[in-house]
Amino acid sequence: MVRRRAGRRTNVALLVLLVLAFATGWVAFGTGATMPERIVTVLHGASGLALVLLIPWKSLIVRRSRAFRSASWRAADGVTLGILIAVALLAGVVHVLGGFRTYVGLTPMQVHVGAAVLAVLFAAAHVIRHPQRPRRSDLSRRTLLRAFALGGGAAAAYLAVEGVARGLSLPGKDRRPTGSHEVGSNRPQAMPVTQWALDAVPELDRATWRLRVEVAGRQVVELDRDMLLAMATDEMEAVLDCTGGWYADQHWRGVRLDRLLPVSLPPDARSIVAVSVTGYARRLPLRDSGQLLVATHVADRPLSIGHGAPARLVAQGRRGFWWVKWLDRVVVDTQPWWWQPPFPLQ
Repeated sequence: MVRRRAGRRTNVALLVLLVLAFATGWVAFGTGATMPERIVTVLHGASGLALVLLIPWKSLIVRRSRAFRSASWRAADGVTLGILIAVALLAGVVHVLGGFRTYVGLTPMQVHVGAAVLAVLFAAAHVIRHPQRPRRSDLSRRTLLRAFALGGGAAAAYLAVEGVARGLSLPGKDRRPTGSHEVGSNRPQAMPVTQWALDAVPELDRATWRLRVEVAGRQVVELDRDMLLAMATDEMEAVLDCTGGWYADQHWRGVRLDRLLPVSLPPDARSIVAVSVTGYARRLPLRDSGQLLVATHVADRPLSIGHGAPARLVAQGRRGFWWVKWLDRVVVDTQPWWWQPPFPLQ
């Protein structure tokens, strides 16, 4: 009976930590402000390391289980889940300590995210087959004390990883609060060419390219590349922080977005939709138009096609997936800016 209770407590703790790690991972993707991002990143890393601390107890549960002893398909399912979690944790640590690198065509961050998404699917199936009902004892004083002890151990492990990075002068010691590593600051030619998920660098004829501004379903502005370049006198220092695990601090030049909008807008206008020639789009608050830049240059050089030429959006304080590349049109809309999936589905 005691063993069964201990096993249940371990399983519940693992489930809570998996949910916390997955949730904080996705929140970290979307948060650009320094302090909230630092808190979320620490929680994400600590929850992952707490999973490692529970391995000895979970291994005892697995060895005692009938499914494991009988080598059934359920055991194989559980072993697969364990392997995916281990891969996600290992890739996360490699990313933190080793910097932004590619191994066999993949970055540690790509492996980390991919393994985590698959692990969540296997974990959901595992929970459905082995449900754990809430009990009063889950909030007992003893359980809470054990939770605090686990949290303390996870915090110590997190500090140990940070200490290794600093003590050995590894790339991880200089990463941003988002966890991203510096690549190509003031050297745009060194910035990685990345885009969201299934988006790809388009074949684009700069001579026929046009940037359009639409309000209330009607086109009000159309600029070719030369016209936009003639207006490109606004400058901005901004950090492009990609969710792929790298960042670059650059000097950008272009046209402030509010300069492209009509002076008089519909009273119910609430958001701006930046749309790429690829169909990729993000919706931003209309009130931010004065802080958004339609960039044509980076580090006093014209944008390359890989980095969004002829024009891309610069959204200071937001993660890279808000920085829409290869702009095709800007649409003033009546929907609120948050009326969209938290992450692009294109």
